[in-house]
Amino acid sequence: MAARTSRLPAFYKITIPERREAVAEATGVPTAELEAALDAGGLDGEVADKFVENVLGTYALPLGVALNVRVNGEDFVAPMVVEEPSVVAAASNAAKMVREGGGFHAEADPPVMTSQIQVYDVADVTSARDRLLAAADDLLSLARAAVPGLVERGGGPVDLEVRALSSDMLVVHVHVDCRDAMGANLVNTIAEAVGDRVASLARGKLGLRILSNLCDRRRVRVSCLVPARALATETLAGELVVDGVVNASRFAELDPYRAATHNKGIMNGVDAVVIATGNDWRAVEAGAHAFATRSGRYAPLATWRRVERDDEVCLRGELELPLALGTVGGTLRVHPAARLSLRLMGVGSARALAMVAASVGLASNLSALRALATDGIQRGHMALHARSVALAAGASGPEVERVATLIVEAREITLEGATRALGVLRGAAASPLHR
Repeated sequence: MAARTSRLPAFYKITIPERREAVAEATGVPTAELEAALDAGGLDGEVADKFVENVLGTYALPLGVALNVRVNGEDFVAPMVVEEPSVVAAASNAAKMVREGGGFHAEADPPVMTSQIQVYDVADVTSARDRLLAAADDLLSLARAAVPGLVERGGGPVDLEVRALSSDMLVVHVHVDCRDAMGANLVNTIAEAVGDRVASLARGKLGLRILSNLCDRRRVRVSCLVPARALATETLAGELVVDGVVNASRFAELDPYRAATHNKGIMNGVDAVVIATGNDWRAVEAGAHAFATRSGRYAPLATWRRVERDDEVCLRGELELPLALGTVGGTLRVHPAARLSLRLMGVGSARALAMVAASVGLASNLSALRALATDGIQRGHMALHARSVALAAGASGPEVERVATLIVEAREITLEGATRALGVLRGAAASPLHR
């Protein structure tokens, strides 16, 4: 097989069957496997009935692929499941700009999750803390015995800490290396296993035993360097775009209202990869936004600065966030599209998956800030939204693009505008002059 690539020019111009063939050739995943996993939406009703309760059917979302993604010198086709227009195209476009500066550079911490055991009505939290720390080795042994399979795979409990939360409440953290699993079930099992012993040592009442989604020992860091020339538009020089993006970054750093939307743009990319690979995007969102407040004030997860490299002006972006993802267990065991997504990416570990997801997030952020700093984000976004409006009005086949073009040009991207445009289009096609 040829080397994996994520550079597939004019991909958006070809048909779905042609795209599948191109992706199959680029990734080595057979076209038949793509068809089998995706033609029915990736999940049938019988399987869905085993996922959640009271199932009536399935709800499909588009699965696309971000292209041009290069992380640590390796190419990745990144599956994205998302309903918002322009997200996939924007991430792909920004990743192409980043490639001109060498691609994304990423690193991920070991996959350590935190198990919390709460104890309350503690008479003396200082003495309780001392007793718990003195028994740390015994508690860790008890925790390891609860997850023998994880220990056999080289993971398991690695550390223990005790935090006093008030004059009568404390929490014990057992930090667990989850290997290639997201780890929620493993961590919860450990919390249950050591809870009684922790409460006894603390001489208090046993409270909650559950994982924390603020997995700040499981962080991913991504950076990129984008030459100014790669950011230029038809009307703005690259250096002006760099300054515009830096200004937008500074706005988010100073204002939590802007930072919330800034971070939403990052999560557009991260969440889409997380969903495509069958991981828990709610947990990822909770951890990311909690981490954004670590200074005591809500702040952006990614920042951008103007730098120079070899006498060339560049834009440097940096992103850090906690990211707990898995490549084994959970949904991945039974969801065909989730398994396919991992095959398309070709990632060999949960840490590699996290680095790709975070890189797509940084690309999404760059694309949004570049649009805001130049022509505004609505222009491209609404052009793509126009297709959905055309479909809602009843357009089909070639009519969709023609109606979308008409309502964009008329600046009337509404259902009423699309219905009128479709009527005019069909009326013209039915006239004697077109027969």
